[in-house]
Amino acid sequence: MRGLVGIRHIASLLLIAAALLPPGKASAQINAEQVLRVGQNALYFEDYMLAIQYFNQAITAKPYLAQPYFMRAIAKLNLEDYLGAEEDASAAIERNPFIADAYEVRGVARQNRGLLRGAVADYDAALKLVAKSRGLLFNKALAQQELNEIDSAMVSMNTLLEQFPGFENGYVGRARLYLEKGDTVAALADVDKALSINHNLANAYLIRADVAINGRRDYEQAHNDISEAIKLQPREAGLYINRAFLRYNLDDYFGAMADYDYALQLDPLNEAALFNRGLLRMEVRDLDNAISDFSRALEIDPKDYRSLYNRAYLYSEKRDVAHAMADVDSLLVAFPELPEAYYMRSNLNRMAGKMGQAERDYNRALSLAKNLPSQADIAQEATRHDASGTPSGTKKDGKKEDTSERSAEENLTPEKVAQRFAALRTIDSPIEMEEEYNNKNIRGRVQDRSRRIELEPLFALSYYTAPTELRQSAYYLKEIDDVNATRVLRYMVQLTNDDISLDDEDKINRHFRSIEYFNSYLATHTPRAIDYFGRAMDFAMLRDYAAAVEDLNRALELTSDFALGYFARATARYKAMQAGEGTAGNRQAEVRAIISDYDKAVELSPRMAFAHYNKGNVLAEMGDYTSALRAYNKAIELKPDLGEAYYNRGYVYFQLGNRDKGVENLSKAGELGVVPSYNLIKRMH
Repeated sequence: MRGLVGIRHIASLLLIAAALLPPGKASAQINAEQVLRVGQNALYFEDYMLAIQYFNQAITAKPYLAQPYFMRAIAKLNLEDYLGAEEDASAAIERNPFIADAYEVRGVARQNRGLLRGAVADYDAALKLVAKSRGLLFNKALAQQELNEIDSAMVSMNTLLEQFPGFENGYVGRARLYLEKGDTVAALADVDKALSINHNLANAYLIRADVAINGRRDYEQAHNDISEAIKLQPREAGLYINRAFLRYNLDDYFGAMADYDYALQLDPLNEAALFNRGLLRMEVRDLDNAISDFSRALEIDPKDYRSLYNRAYLYSEKRDVAHAMADVDSLLVAFPELPEAYYMRSNLNRMAGKMGQAERDYNRALSLAKNLPSQADIAQEATRHDASGTPSGTKKDGKKEDTSERSAEENLTPEKVAQRFAALRTIDSPIEMEEEYNNKNIRGRVQDRSRRIELEPLFALSYYTAPTELRQSAYYLKEIDDVNATRVLRYMVQLTNDDISLDDEDKINRHFRSIEYFNSYLATHTPRAIDYFGRAMDFAMLRDYAAAVEDLNRALELTSDFALGYFARATARYKAMQAGEGTAGNRQAEVRAIISDYDKAVELSPRMAFAHYNKGNVLAEMGDYTSALRAYNKAIELKPDLGEAYYNRGYVYFQLGNRDKGVENLSKAGELGVVPSYNLIKRMH
């Protein structure tokens, strides 16, 4: 549960920061209020190193303030510097012991450091300062559970549910505690209560499936519950692996195979799925494909001796003595007293006509088989479920099997050997309990675009690009060449749709120095549009979009036909709106201002395809898909190799219900190097 409180919790903390520091009017000169505000902005955009630099400045200027320490603690927590986060939260508490959120941050940091009692103490301190808090009580219960203080965790969870009886995740959390106490009846009652509040709780279905499997061997019920979890979490390969296990036990071999196939589409390097599919293919006598699965599993983990054994067995079935012997010899290097390996090598030697060696290996196998249970444990390295769904060495009635009177010969029958090495693997569910503070409007630090259906980002002016294997250079724009040709700017302007983070202190300071240069120049010279534009670029690099917009306003007042200035202002306005710093008063007015700027840019520079593209993104995000299509169409007309425009147009077509056009555009986008295209095509089939 450590990941839950350490990562997911950050969304709430960012909201806390936003509440502490309302946006103020930016100015060219940095002051304490502006430093804190822009640092908050950097936090939102996940530029934690940059945020820390701002908070460092605030601390240097006013070391008696609690807020910069508190917000720096949030940044460090996101960088997984738990010690630093704890120290900064402590510094904030020393300066102001009444900030409940600082105790919460320190509790999260301590919990991630394994300092669970300290975390509980911090949650208790915060609870003294606030009347009620779901998050504090919930996290406290999780910490107590990690301490194995189940009764105390139960008290915390009961208090939570008394105060917040409609909090569904509280019932899921308490259900897990009841399972720890062995009370499956109470656990199921809480699961049912959680589902009555919110039927979209994957974890609730998984708990119920767990009880059905381990409590009643009710594979049908477990299958139904895991299927419900899959509907809610369709990208979790582990769920398909576990459902395949259940389908196997329900004699649904085709369904099990389909689940393994899809799990491997989601996660091609999933060793458990490869191993299990190999076993299933063995059972239906698809020997060559089974060998392929075991070989792929061994590429992932060369020490997967169960896969090695099964591949050797399959090679022997195909009478491929050379390959089978090589695998068996590798097994014996790792496990020199493994009777199954000697038994198989005996059969291989017999195939090869080496009767003397075959007899010696067989006798060696018989001798070692007297202690077979311990040797099997060594080979398997852990207790696994066998193909029947029961733990190895356990009868169908659940009683331990007496092995003391079995003969060595019986232990070494092909059936017994196969059973010990053909045990389907199940895996722990990777799904964590949803934390109530997980605000979907906050961009997550671990966002993976290839797994999410979303637009390719806006293009923006930048001093940095992030070349990839598919694109080594930035996109060309004539207007950028014209600006760079003035040689007024301190760095070369480029065009990118990568959200570049400044993770280097030297880079960050470079832009602070550049701003100081422009401040000095503008104070002693007649202002020019290009000078304000240059300072605006530096502000944008430092995520101070409000200040960037102000400078671009001045630039456009001086040069009203500056097309790139309108493009840059539209993008800065969009970024400011994302950060909650819009200048037009409300979102609709801000959107109109952004679109007006893009329209002015293309009026002055009719072939600026990227302005049409960006306008399409803004319209699509507002749900105006018809207008967005027109914008993307124009962008593609002007620049037929703009892959991102094809991708976004495909996305819009899907939103409009035109699947064929969507696939067509995504195919073109993939051809042009937009990697997520193929993922989206697969999901739409």
